[in-house]
Amino acid sequence: MPILGRQTGEKLPETLVKKRNVYINLTPGELTEHAIKAGTAMLSKNGALVVETGEHTGRSADAKFIVKDQMTQETVDWGKVNQPMTSQHADALFTDVISSYKGQSLYVQDSYAGADADYSIGVRTISPSAWHSLFAQNMFIDLKKSEYEGFASDFTIYHAPEFTATPKKHGTNSGTFIVIDFTNKRILIGGTSYAGEIKKSIFTVLNYMLPEQGVFPMHCSANVDENGDAAVFFGLSGTGKTTLSADSSRTLIGDDEHGWSSRGLFNFEGGCYAKTIRLNPKAEPEIYETTQRFGTILENVIMDDVTRALDLDDASLTENTRASYPLTLIPNASATGTGPTPKDIVMLTADAFGVLPPISRLDTTQALYHFLSGYTAKIAGTEKGLGDEPVAAFSACFGAPFMPRHPVEYAKIMAEKLEETGARCWLVNTGWTGGAYGTGERMPIAYTRAMLRAALNGELETACYTTHPVFGLSMPTTCPHVPSHVLNPMNTWDDKVAYMAAAQKLQSMFEENFKQFEAKFQELMLTPLVRAA
Repeated sequence: MPILGRQTGEKLPETLVKKRNVYINLTPGELTEHAIKAGTAMLSKNGALVVETGEHTGRSADAKFIVKDQMTQETVDWGKVNQPMTSQHADALFTDVISSYKGQSLYVQDSYAGADADYSIGVRTISPSAWHSLFAQNMFIDLKKSEYEGFASDFTIYHAPEFTATPKKHGTNSGTFIVIDFTNKRILIGGTSYAGEIKKSIFTVLNYMLPEQGVFPMHCSANVDENGDAAVFFGLSGTGKTTLSADSSRTLIGDDEHGWSSRGLFNFEGGCYAKTIRLNPKAEPEIYETTQRFGTILENVIMDDVTRALDLDDASLTENTRASYPLTLIPNASATGTGPTPKDIVMLTADAFGVLPPISRLDTTQALYHFLSGYTAKIAGTEKGLGDEPVAAFSACFGAPFMPRHPVEYAKIMAEKLEETGARCWLVNTGWTGGAYGTGERMPIAYTRAMLRAALNGELETACYTTHPVFGLSMPTTCPHVPSHVLNPMNTWDDKVAYMAAAQKLQSMFEENFKQFEAKFQELMLTPLVRAA
């Protein structure tokens, strides 16, 4: 059977080529045509590709495994996040995934992860699904013409969305699986059509590999201003990481995953994977525009069957509607995916309890504390099973599911970077003010942008600060274009006693969560490096 498309220097194993059509590195137009013909996607009125992912509309956290062998047994932080799988189970699963490809056409996408050539890895994605191949092309870094002949993959993703594992045979918890095998340099994904598993598996790989090379891997967005000053934005889903980094006055380096080397910042990806639910074209024009463009994949976005018009406000399939698009669709995106050493570190949280300040200046100890805490709050409607009250969510390093090493290892690298560069650190609350979710209101994005602008351009350097009585955070008392009473959250509550009770309750949640890091953190803070910082 024919091999069609743009072939690279790396040949496919004969077992994958035999008796099937194989399409290598097709163009976006070709992949779009294949997906529509297969009945797995439809074209919207303005050209975006609309797909549904079925049962799984988000990550399957309990389905992720790392093969535990001689390479990983002492270096991975094993537990609920990093579940071990034996080599025997992984090999059996690999054999059955390959067998599942029988009779199917295969789509192969060759690309890179990591915009800095010194730290990049070659990624080959193999899937029976054309739109997932387009997703890989969007999210990773496409090859230049001169790179095709010499391409060699460092990791291969074997993607089988329709194949389900047998737990007893394969050592999984269910039919869904994401298995990373560092020794054999392969990733197995099956039992789910949610495309985010593809990009996050490679993020996990880089998070394991890069610390040994002195690089700080970060779940963050990054941008740079006209003066060459860069900023990174840590934050969990829903905190505004993608929205706030897509600022028309700054050049976007990337929206989700970066490395910080001795030379500066580099994007892991070549695309963005933005949430689209209730996307506001006025507040977020750059991201909104991508939903109206050819080349974008819209996951679980509702579309009118007749007019093909999109309804970005409809969450009937999921709150986690997504757009995957190449960075080239963002008008002010960096052409290189690289930037200088960051001058500012911003940690974003969406505090639904309404008690954290909208912006705070952090010292080194506080920055490491909040980095390890990785706090935000979940509210009703964002996940199944949530009630009316907010729920505190802590994810170490603002990305615990993707961090194979112990969180304090990443904090130690961060401490070194802060000591070397003197970068300023900020905690920004994009959540509620004037009360908790249901009583207060969401912090206006215009205020958040104004506070960030003042922090990044140095205006808050000369501001006066006051200390929060519960959290010990330094809060500016004035900020251009922001009412002064907003800067201290207690001032926005009618009932000050209720505010203090809510703040103390959240602080106790922080303390309880941080117990898991306390011993290692104290050891870290006693080193001369951090003491000097």
